[in-house]
Amino acid sequence: MSGIGSIMEAGVPSARSRALAVVRVRSRALAVALLPAALAVVLVAARATGRLAGEPWAAVTLVVCAVAALVLLLGGIFAAVVLRASPAVTPTVPLSEAAAPDLYRLVRDLADRMDVPAPSAIALTPDCDSWLEDRTHAAHRRGGIAGGPQSAPGAAPVLVIGSPFLWWMRVAELRAVLAPVVAGTGPSAHPDIADARGFVRGLDAAVDVGSRRGLGWIAAPARLLLRLCRTDAAEMERGVAAAASDRAQGVDYGLRIVAQEQVGLAYAGWDRLLTRVALPAWRMGRWPAHLDAGVVSALTELSRRDRLAEGFTSRLGERPACDLLEQPGVIDEATSLLAARLFHGGPAEAGPDWSPVEWTAYPEEVVDRKWRAEAARLHAALDALAGPAGLPAGPAGTAGAAGPTASAGSVSPAGAGSPAPAASVAPAAAAGASGSPVPSGPSGTAGSATIEAADAAPPAVDGFAGPTLERVLGCLAGASGEGALGEALAGRLSADLAREERAAGATGGAGKARGADAVPLFPLQPPRSGRDLLADHVTAMVCCAAVDSAGAAPGMDWLDGPVLLVGGDRRADLAPRVLCLVEDGDPEPLRDWLSALGVRTEKPVRLV
Repeated sequence: MSGIGSIMEAGVPSARSRALAVVRVRSRALAVALLPAALAVVLVAARATGRLAGEPWAAVTLVVCAVAALVLLLGGIFAAVVLRASPAVTPTVPLSEAAAPDLYRLVRDLADRMDVPAPSAIALTPDCDSWLEDRTHAAHRRGGIAGGPQSAPGAAPVLVIGSPFLWWMRVAELRAVLAPVVAGTGPSAHPDIADARGFVRGLDAAVDVGSRRGLGWIAAPARLLLRLCRTDAAEMERGVAAAASDRAQGVDYGLRIVAQEQVGLAYAGWDRLLTRVALPAWRMGRWPAHLDAGVVSALTELSRRDRLAEGFTSRLGERPACDLLEQPGVIDEATSLLAARLFHGGPAEAGPDWSPVEWTAYPEEVVDRKWRAEAARLHAALDALAGPAGLPAGPAGTAGAAGPTASAGSVSPAGAGSPAPAASVAPAAAAGASGSPVPSGPSGTAGSATIEAADAAPPAVDGFAGPTLERVLGCLAGASGEGALGEALAGRLSADLAREERAAGATGGAGKARGADAVPLFPLQPPRSGRDLLADHVTAMVCCAAVDSAGAAPGMDWLDGPVLLVGGDRRADLAPRVLCLVEDGDPEPLRDWLSALGVRTEKPVRLV
């Protein structure tokens, strides 16, 4: 087949020469390992023929033979690890031919037109990318990672397709985007390139094996060999990509230019959907069951807002690529669960504490719960810090309102209604006593000023009855700057949130369900600073008060996530007023906004 034997495409001669250079690194490593044994053979032969009689040659020969035996033993172990270690396999959703016969036909037709081997199987990944992945290693078959034709020795690579492409792109666009990817099966089947790739994957797997107990010495030579062949391996892959692109020139080249614009748009919408919409749900123990369907709505909204994307929505009348699947809803749910596992570290399977949520139920089951959990955490932190003395009395009037305030603040931040410890009046510094730093402020770290502020806060009781917004406004009014209550409150919230996350990960059921995915493989966002957390919690408290007393409602924006709806319209002017309170200690802009909306700040807020 010309896809295997021909090297006329641009880039293939360069890729083959680079592959041979990678293989030469392996040959040199083998020569170095055999050198002591060759020297030992020479010495033994010279001793046997009498050419090296007497001392010290007897001792030298014995030492060289011992060194040679040790090097051969270690070299044999290292070679066995490189050959048998299981290379990393990207977590994907397998797609059988019965589940997507039209997609398989499209891919095979592409392979026939370009005269290259067809991929052995197709899999989906919750990312905006597509590639070929070799799964023929024997360790994959032994471990049950791969099976069927795709794992047979000499089988073609597996075609991995980004699931957002199937829902956003049209069939013709998907065909144009996949053409250069499928064309890569030709150079990949070349024996020298396949040999070099297998060697590099084996070294990479050996580095991972070196982290195991008793095999730590394996990582050092594996890293050394990887450094020696790194440049040649990278140039080999560039040559393979150039060859695949050249071979795919004759397949929908004009449409591919337009389709690449859709790739960039899909990436932007997918990123916003994950970070703004999916991540809040994941943090609440829920996972959106149809992320791929949601990306269509997100990208349609992005097209409406972005003038550069004008006209893209007119494509929606054409046949979407997800029509190539027999059961797109089932596939969407599987890729959505995998996305939560990769980007958040969620369990691999749904359960009582990890259940799916439909988009129609998202505002009530995610947004409202998120706001009330954060409001509860905010009031629990205020209870722990006890607030400054001399706060104005609320309608309840007197310090005798301590009872209702304490009971309201005892609601757990998770919203489960479990009572909080009655003696939790410790300063924010005590929250960091577990050994982890308490982030706070713009720099994300809590200094001595935060701890001193928490220590200096007298254990007085404010005059507000219940978890009211007026209490938050009174505490933060004028509470900006170093050492103020705002700093201490931000540090306390950071510590409380970190403690909740550690407690969730330490539970036996969660640890068993999460396994190696307790830490996400691809974290979506860096840790939030204390000031950001404080602003988020104050915003949640304001939204709860607006929902309870002004007839507002929780809502969802496809690009911005949880939003507040007043009269069915989104209110996007809340954030700057909250920042004015949190950063400057000025509550007046927020009070004016609340007054115009009709929010009663003295009314207790429902936290659960």
